[in-house]
Amino acid sequence: MSALTQLSSSIAQAPRWYEHSIQTLDTVRITPIQGALGAIVTGINASLPQSAEVILALKQALHEHLILVFKQQQLEDEQLLSFASYFGAIFKPPADIPVLATQTDTGLPPDVVPVSNAVGAGDYTGHGELTPHSDHHWTPQPSSGSLLYAIELPKDGGATSWYNTVQAYADLDDDARQEIDQLQLITYNPFLRIKSGGPFPKYRFSNQPVLGAAFPHPLVRTHSESGKRGIYLDTHTEVEVVGYDDQRGAALIEKLRAHIVQPKYRYEHQWETGDIVYWDNQVTLHSRTAFPAEQRRLLKRVSLAGNRPF
Repeated sequence: MSALTQLSSSIAQAPRWYEHSIQTLDTVRITPIQGALGAIVTGINASLPQSAEVILALKQALHEHLILVFKQQQLEDEQLLSFASYFGAIFKPPADIPVLATQTDTGLPPDVVPVSNAVGAGDYTGHGELTPHSDHHWTPQPSSGSLLYAIELPKDGGATSWYNTVQAYADLDDDARQEIDQLQLITYNPFLRIKSGGPFPKYRFSNQPVLGAAFPHPLVRTHSESGKRGIYLDTHTEVEVVGYDDQRGAALIEKLRAHIVQPKYRYEHQWETGDIVYWDNQVTLHSRTAFPAEQRRLLKRVSLAGNRPF
């Protein structure tokens, strides 16, 4: 089934309002998580048709809390995809720019990506640590957000953390904010480095080769809907500050990276089966702890389309 057919089918087969009780705000509870970011959403069945008031409330809650954790869900791929499509179009990168799960025949990822070490053919991300990053940062129009659904979990490890880059930006002193406000950053495609066999630098110096296309984006990104501003910077992916000399740019990035990953900006999520976490990719980073290779972990991810960062 093609990616387009999968999305079309999921929406066409979604429950009809006249066949099911429509989900309303009467049962939905949005409870802020104490700490850096996040809210828990209960009393919602993501497999049912959602009312306009529910979707609008969830979008507003995402703008406020940056990530939403939906509890006790039970969905097939088509139902997850249908629920995600309430929040935006499905992310499709240019076919010549590889991302996680890019297919060799189409040059595109599937709509539903298995973030897993458990299912064999089509596994992605394995069992190792994943450092703080925002998805698809190196593409011309990075994804605006993602929904990740937990199906099978290891006994040890595999927790996911999210980082509040809005608060990290706000806490900088005036001089630091003034320096970075108008800067542009190129984030280089890590999948091209993987394909080439490395090395894997964290900063591209002028004597190092460039692999693939380069798309400058603001180092301080403005959210396309809420207007919030956050530091748009992964902690380990290869980057380059446009217009800065090597040493100055590398020193600035190292300082900002150390600032972003402070515990006060982080929420660590201990997964339970049936959790869906929906995060805003414009103003957060996320990471994962390693887990034993012999323990199975299966989550499904749907990423939403985004605009050119500004």
